[in-house]
Amino acid sequence: MSRRHAAEKRQVLPDPKFKDLVITKFMNGLMKDGKKSAAERIVYGALDIIQGKGAGDPVTVFHEAIDNVKPTVEVRSRRVGGATYQVPVEVRPDRRQALAIRWIIENARRRSENTMVERLSGELMDASNNRGASVKKREDTHKMAEANKAFSHYRW
Repeated sequence: MSRRHAAEKRQVLPDPKFKDLVITKFMNGLMKDGKKSAAERIVYGALDIIQGKGAGDPVTVFHEAIDNVKPTVEVRSRRVGGATYQVPVEVRPDRRQALAIRWIIENARRRSENTMVERLSGELMDASNNRGASVKKREDTHKMAEANKAFSHYRW
């Protein structure tokens, strides 16, 4: 990592169908081996399934799912005099979104449905309804931060 200055943030282009930056970031997170068209097919297929199930506007459901998974606090390791403490810190907004995207994709891949399209649509629907593995991950992160609240004075 450079000590002189932080790396510049690259701007992503909005996705072609919904013109949404968050959906593009989601596709980029889902993509493996540079196969953007495969990731696009999976995400659009999942959003079509959500629309077909009558859950409302798929983009709204998608954003609701992301918002329900975003963590507000997390623990970071801090070494103080030979001991390592788990110090709760607030999460920056860009990291909050990145974690939510990562957790949804991770947990969608672990699901037992047949295709990735079905898995992703199921995980997004669960997350938008405040249930599922991604929301549980956020709850666990918050519980960990709450349990280590006593070490918050070590914040840097």
